[in-house]
Amino acid sequence: MPEPRTTTARPGRRPLPSLRSFRPFRSFHPFRSFRSFSPLLRLLVLTQLAFNIGFFAVLPFLAGHLGTAIGMAGWLVGLVLGLRTFSQQGLFVVGGALADRYGVRPVVLAGCVLRIAGFAWLGYARATWAVVGAVLLVGFAAALFSPAVESEVARQAVCREEAGEGPRTHVLALFTVAGQAGAFLGPFLGALLLAVDFRTVCLAGAGVFGLVLAGHTWLLPQRIPGRVRAGGRGGLRRLVRNRGFLALCCAYGAYLLAYNQLYQLLPVEVERAAGSQAPLAWLFALSSLLVVTAQLPVTRWAGDRLDLRPSMAAGLLLISAGSAVVAAARPAGWTGTAGLLPVAGYVVLLTLGQMLVAPAARAWVPDLAEDGRLGLYTGALSSVSGLVVLAGSAATGSLLDTDLPPAVPWLVLAALPMAAVALLPRREGRPAR
Repeated sequence: MPEPRTTTARPGRRPLPSLRSFRPFRSFHPFRSFRSFSPLLRLLVLTQLAFNIGFFAVLPFLAGHLGTAIGMAGWLVGLVLGLRTFSQQGLFVVGGALADRYGVRPVVLAGCVLRIAGFAWLGYARATWAVVGAVLLVGFAAALFSPAVESEVARQAVCREEAGEGPRTHVLALFTVAGQAGAFLGPFLGALLLAVDFRTVCLAGAGVFGLVLAGHTWLLPQRIPGRVRAGGRGGLRRLVRNRGFLALCCAYGAYLLAYNQLYQLLPVEVERAAGSQAPLAWLFALSSLLVVTAQLPVTRWAGDRLDLRPSMAAGLLLISAGSAVVAAARPAGWTGTAGLLPVAGYVVLLTLGQMLVAPAARAWVPDLAEDGRLGLYTGALSSVSGLVVLAGSAATGSLLDTDLPPAVPWLVLAALPMAAVALLPRREGRPAR
């Protein structure tokens, strides 16, 4: 009589998720998880919250200040905002490399000092050269402290995972929620202070970073146990030869390109459907609310059942589906409430995809990074994917100026995340040292 067949899960593979098992709030205890973090990790998560409160208290009101109070032309306002983005995202790789070489503490403290000086300068700047100098300083400050903080959070998350304290994506999801909460609270602070004037807003932002500087001077350790300092040269040369990491950057860039359409294609579609861009505020609020309330449950569910590669693939496919919804509805030419339903579906699917892609991508970097250069790789993820967004945004924007059917730009946006799934490298599973 033949023996009964048994099935054994292959090593390193997780069972496919079941809809019946989708009960993310069953073990959802974010505050308990936060309390279980080490003091350093709690400090870094709260740092992200404070960073974004101070930053977003100022940024949403910058364009209006430059155009009305200073009287800059529209193209010059766009140039100033573009320079700020370049000095931040484009130089993340520099900040990450410095964190590897000199440690987290000096780089974070230097970034806080520069952000305080930049905001204070911006509050008093009136000449074009002064405004440009101030925004470059503000951007470069973030290029210093953000990669340092993000790389150390990722390293701490890996250490917790190796100690059996839960998947690394849980930590990175809570880090994302803290940043989103700061981005949500910051504009309220800025709006209250804008009743006085823009200078007061800038000085308040500088004050927030002053508190961060004081707290980190006191609490951030001089030397973090287990962190390896980078030695020697050739790190950047080896990075550009790391095909798996560059593939991850391109896939992450496809996600960021889709996310950037919240500010590029979405306003155009909303204005066509509603006759104005007023509904945009509600759509942005919907996206923020989804991240704050659902990021941790979704990450907990995905992290318990999916590896990093399938989690990113599922997120990219959701993002693709969001663009496909708008593309499918666009030929009908619906307006009013019916015309806004497809873009609302796009925002929901994009945000759900973001919840899967962003934590998984950042959790994947330590497996692909060279020993002692996690900061460099964390910064390069933002810099390289930022270049993808820069090129892709120009291309998608040019589609709006053609006589092609209106669904074509959305079809292109649906195709790119699907193509990015094929770019995802195989997870090597090598822990960061």
